[in-house]
Amino acid sequence: MNPSAREANRFVLQSPMVPRGDQPAAIKSLAAGLDRGMKAQTLLGVTGSGKTYTMAKVIEETQRPALVIAHNKTLAGQLAAEFTALFPDNAVEYFVSYYDYYQPEAYIPSRDIYIEKDSAINDEIDRLRHKTTSSLLERRDVIVIASVSCIYGLGDPDDYEHMRISLRPGMRIDRDLIISELIRIQYQRNDYETRRGTFRVRGDTLDIYPTSAESMLIRVTFFGDEIEEIREIDAITGRTLNGRNFVTIFPASHYTTTEIKMQQATVSIQMELEERLAELQAENKLLEAYRLEQRTRYDLEMLAETGFCKGIENYSRHMTGRKPGEPPYTLLDFFPDDYLLFIDESHVTIPQIGAMYHGDRSRKESLVNYGFRLPSAFDNRPLKFEEFEQRMGQSIFVSATPSRYEAEHSEQVVQQVIRPTGLVDPEIVIHPIDGQIDDLIDRIRQRTAMGERSLVLTLTKRMAEDMTDFLTEEGLAVEYLHSDIVTVERLNILKRLRRGEFDVLVGINL
Repeated sequence: MNPSAREANRFVLQSPMVPRGDQPAAIKSLAAGLDRGMKAQTLLGVTGSGKTYTMAKVIEETQRPALVIAHNKTLAGQLAAEFTALFPDNAVEYFVSYYDYYQPEAYIPSRDIYIEKDSAINDEIDRLRHKTTSSLLERRDVIVIASVSCIYGLGDPDDYEHMRISLRPGMRIDRDLIISELIRIQYQRNDYETRRGTFRVRGDTLDIYPTSAESMLIRVTFFGDEIEEIREIDAITGRTLNGRNFVTIFPASHYTTTEIKMQQATVSIQMELEERLAELQAENKLLEAYRLEQRTRYDLEMLAETGFCKGIENYSRHMTGRKPGEPPYTLLDFFPDDYLLFIDESHVTIPQIGAMYHGDRSRKESLVNYGFRLPSAFDNRPLKFEEFEQRMGQSIFVSATPSRYEAEHSEQVVQQVIRPTGLVDPEIVIHPIDGQIDDLIDRIRQRTAMGERSLVLTLTKRMAEDMTDFLTEEGLAVEYLHSDIVTVERLNILKRLRRGEFDVLVGINL
């Protein structure tokens, strides 16, 4: 995107719905509170009162970038789908943990068991994370829906922005220089397979597969030392999608840093290693000292040769030039100073944010004490709660049941009780155990005949799967949803439910 367009984009909410019930007054009060400089407000709204729509209208009113934090991936996915529908022409991004499976590095001293870090990264969510950070650095009309993953360490946003490669047709630049720059920002050359974070060279043509692209290549054609043309190419079919008069390639890793910082980091790591070895030897911990030296020197060699090593995040403090104990860079540092923060289901999300640091610290203490990591690994961590508070923009807590924290910090509580539909809470009918399943099937078929859908809740994941099998055998279109289903598939199930592709969703208390 052309940098001049960064200020041109405006939030435009597109929906046939208009504010009703308590929504008009809530939108007006929240927007007025932001204009008056209130640091924190609470939107107290009952379930079904349209709190998401109210948040969207406040964003449109203020025209400021926004971060919406949810307490789990499923809720974040649901919010992302809703905001995308409301703002189809703006950047609505999704930022959650990219691990489908994650076993953190750990050491159990009582049994002398070292557990190596093991993980499975979801490539699609990694793409969405890169798309989020690049959007924040290119434009202002950005809404990010995030889980508490947003308070975990990320690379320096200044390095991420300054190391990007900007290309235009007519620019005079040597092709080999661009290739060197791509390698420097962690892109890999692959002339045979097209995948994100790679590039290929064919004569005077350079194809780049950006980390934030879904299935699109950037094809740069040269005439001598001049860029003749830039096009977007479908990665599968090879068809031209669009011509481009400007393109920005962001680093393939959020931990990419400059050569100078990398050199300074290796020196700093070496100095810390020498200090730590002296401490361990003075305590007669010879095995721990030997273990630490072997592991760290190997990492230093990898950093010197490739600019990367396994577990590079544990050296993030050295690579960003921070002092011991200083907070890490996180997604919050990619936002401009005037961003809005919405904390959805704040009575759950705020305690969750506060708990992240202590769990991470306790796990790493044994790794550091027994020579598996340098003490600087402590600084690869989520934010402490007080550090998070310092980075909060003007905030709106959103909850039907706000807790003590919201009450103590909010300068205004805005109630949203009357639903836009005018509906009251549904009637709750308690049915006897005898004949319960037969009654459930009858009620589902009644709803299906009316073109409506049904939600069935069970106590456990196993019960949800068994119930799904049983209802399917009864001829019903059923899907189940629980935490074992990968994040992207959860979003697909919710989209299919909205489109009416099945009639019954069986789940647990998500």
